[in-house]
Amino acid sequence: MVADQRIILEGGKLIFTYGTLKQGFSNHGLLQDMIDTGDASFLGVYRTIDKLPLVCGPYKVPFLLNMPGSGDRVYGELYAVSQSAIPRMDELEGTNRGHYERLPIKVIAEGGCGGMSAEAYYAHRSYAAAMWKRNGEKGLSVYSKKETKGYVRRKDRPANLTFLDHINLFISSSSTSTPISSA
Repeated sequence: MVADQRIILEGGKLIFTYGTLKQGFSNHGLLQDMIDTGDASFLGVYRTIDKLPLVCGPYKVPFLLNMPGSGDRVYGELYAVSQSAIPRMDELEGTNRGHYERLPIKVIAEGGCGGMSAEAYYAHRSYAAAMWKRNGEKGLSVYSKKETKGYVRRKDRPANLTFLDHINLFISSSSTSTPISSA
């Protein structure tokens, strides 16, 4: 049995990554560690079946917005991730702090037919609509090296503010949107 089949059979999940967790990007080390320990397996390049907004927020951090029908079909990578490794991804994505939410997504292999269900980390619903407005209701189809110009790693961001504070400041810097609460 191949690693990805074992991971799924043991209660793991398919996780679609579209930003800094992809190969060659700043947070891929987490997935690489999981691959090295047998807790994750790379399945290939995939894209979303639905059009979804992919935008950059503060520090050029990418956010997928759960607003089907807006934006473009988004390209990324699909991984099988063990149930025991999911909490590490949730921690990175701040799911318990209101940064992102892990929700269902439909994806299809590049050049493939059909589709499959997976999960992805979406911007938290408390600020997703404001983030879309702040980005001029324009999204990306891929988070590439071009978009990472200006990306600031977590350890290099001002420590006196929470990530939600950074998001709030980013959103409120536009006169067309309102600030979010960090609740």
